[in-house]
Amino acid sequence: MLEHVALIEPTVTGNGASEVALDELVNAHARFVFKVAFSVLRNHHDAEDATQETFLRVLRQPRGAGDVRDVRAWLARIAWRIALDKRRLVSPTDQAAADAALEQLRSHAASAEQSAMGAQMLKLTERLIANLPADLRDALTLSTVGELNSPEIAVILGIPEASVRTRLFRARKLLKEKLASLLEGKSL
Repeated sequence: MLEHVALIEPTVTGNGASEVALDELVNAHARFVFKVAFSVLRNHHDAEDATQETFLRVLRQPRGAGDVRDVRAWLARIAWRIALDKRRLVSPTDQAAADAALEQLRSHAASAEQSAMGAQMLKLTERLIANLPADLRDALTLSTVGELNSPEIAVILGIPEASVRTRLFRARKLLKEKLASLLEGKSL
C-alpha cells in the first residue's frame, strides 16, 4: 500500500536520516492513518490514496514529525483533512456505482438471507448515522471507525476534549432513541 512513499522520498529529500525517519513513521502509523481515512471515505482504494497523500505531505513539511508533541494525533488530523477533501470530490454517482459493485461482491460470499440481513442492518445504521448533525456524526465516526480516543478526536476536529465527550454522548443517545423508535414501529 505505502511502498511508493519510500520510493519517492529519497529523490525529494536526499537525506538518509529523514528517509529512515519517514520509513519508521509509515511503519508505525500507516494502519492507523488508513483507518482514519477509511472512516471518512468508506472506500478502500480512496483511503489508500489518502494515506499515501498524508505521508507525502509529512515528507514535504519542513518542520517534520520530530517537532510534533503527539505524532499520532498530528497524522490523524492531516489524514482527516485529506479524506474530507477527497470526499468532496467524489460524485454521488461514482459512490453509488462503487457501492453497487461492493454489494454484488458481498452477495456472492454469503448466503442470500445473511447478505440481506447484514446489508439491511448496515444500511440502517449508516442511514441513522448519516442523519445525525455533522458535528455529532464526525465525532462518532472518528471514535468508532477510526478507533480514536477523546483527546485525539479533539486535536483532529480542533475542539476541546470535553466537547468531544459531549458530542459522543449525544450522538449515541440519539442513535439509541432512533433505534428504539424503529423497534417500536414508529417512523423516523
